[in-house]
This record gives sequence, C-alpha cells and structure tokens, in this order.
Amino acid sequence: MRTTVNRVLFGLIGLVLLVVGLSVLVGSLDLQRHWDFRMPHWWPFTGPKDVLLAAHDRTRYRSDGWWWPVVIAALAVLVLASLWWLLAQTRTRRLRQLRIDSGDGSSALLRGRAVERVLTAESQAYDGVEWAGARLVTRHGNPEARLLLGLEPFANPREVVDGLDDDVVEHARTSAGLDVLPTEARLRAVRHRARRVT
Repeated sequence: MRTTVNRVLFGLIGLVLLVVGLSVLVGSLDLQRHWDFRMPHWWPFTGPKDVLLAAHDRTRYRSDGWWWPVVIAALAVLVLASLWWLLAQTRTRRLRQLRIDSGDGSSALLRGRAVERVLTAESQAYDGVEWAGARLVTRHGNPEARLLLGLEPFANPREVVDGLDDDVVEHARTSAGLDVLPTEARLRAVRHRARRVT
C-alpha cells in the first residue's frame, strides 16, 4: 500500500504535526516574549498558561448531554482509523520464503530475495532491457512476480514481454517448483541524453 498517495498523506500529516508541535512548544516556553515575535491572533497557545479549550468552550454544550460523548467517540474512531492505516503501511506482502519439493519426499526453503535477484539479473541480460528490478509478493497465499523494466529505445515492448515470459519467468517458475507464477511487468522507456557529434 506504499503508493504515491500514501507518501503524500504521510508528508502532509507529518508537516501538520511538526507545525502544531513547534507552535505548542513556542507557546509553552514563552519564546515569543523572549525572542520578541507574535503568533497569529487566532492561535490558542500564546503563552505558557494558555489551554487549547477555554472554560467557555468546554462548558458551552454542557446542557446537551450528547455533545461530549459524540466528540469523544469521533476522536476514538479517528485514532483507531489512524492506527489501522499506520499498521497497513508497515505490513509487507513481500514473499520471504518459498517451500519447494526437493524430489526426495522432503522440502526445502528457497529465499524470496534469491528468486528476485535471479529474475533481475536474467531480465537485465535480455536483449532490449537496459535495467530491471524484480519483486516477489504473495497474493491470496500464492506467489506473484512484479517486474519493472527499463527498455532500450530500439526494443519492441511486445517482443520483450513475450520473451521474458517464455524464458525468464518460465525459468524462475520451474526452478521454484511452482505450477504457475503470475507476473506483472511495468515498462519504462530509457531516455538517453543527446550527444553532439563533431
């Protein structure tokens, strides 16, 4: 789930928390008086004795018995949703090990990173591929390969994908003793800088 959207959200949340934390720190240490600057008039923390909610704000809805339970419940849901989202970022679907049949009735463990390194090396050696990256993930309990390929300008994408499927992916599948190895390939064109010829 580590997508660009998640990274942007992480950045924005971190920026907001940093600004709020520094502002609270400035107010609590009374730095604006010591360093002779002013906070915006709407900011609640202007000195070490200030609080987030004034007495008027805390007691305004006291007659409404539903107000504070709703606020506390909403904050609790927000905290739980934030914790769930944070845990989802740390979870990885990367496949660490593959159990393969060694042919003598027992099994052996094959490291996922070893398969990734072989996929990367064989993909980079393929004609038309300048660079490659591979990742082995698990989806619904089954291994899948994800390839990221930088193609040379002369490469035909269909031929490269078909060739990798027939050679590289098939070799990895049979080596790991898998019936199938679904593979997703993402292709990028490699751009070279123009060189002046004299």
